[in-house]
Amino acid sequence: MQLHNLKPTPGARKDKHRVGRGHAAGKGKQAGRGQSGQTKRSKVRLGFEGGQLPLFRRIPKRGFSNVNHVEFQVVNLADLQSKYQDGEVVSYETLAARNLIKGTLPVKILAKGSLTKKLNVQIPTLSQSAIEAIEKVGGKIEVK
Repeated sequence: MQLHNLKPTPGARKDKHRVGRGHAAGKGKQAGRGQSGQTKRSKVRLGFEGGQLPLFRRIPKRGFSNVNHVEFQVVNLADLQSKYQDGEVVSYETLAARNLIKGTLPVKILAKGSLTKKLNVQIPTLSQSAIEAIEKVGGKIEVK
């Protein structure tokens, strides 16, 4: 047995009906669709309910989606306090290595918790209170 010699079992595969190709093809004249009308046409618009107001228009719409909204991964000062030593650099790479962030979403540092260690922060997005707390203990913010 070789790959180029393999064939399906006789009767296992059938040709599809070629409708609308004339009487000789076996599905001529009305192509198996019956008399004229909407169901004889090739397709009806998605969601069309015969002229009745479609479901997607009957259901009320609420709120809106802001196209300028940016979703952040949040890192708190308490997380930095527990995972970093005094004088270390806080960057995307070190945050990922310490499992504080995942994926590619941007990171924002918030001021939840307290910080007593001097850290060099290289994350561009911080809350104002987080900036004050980091600078208060002698840390630096090196925004790239």
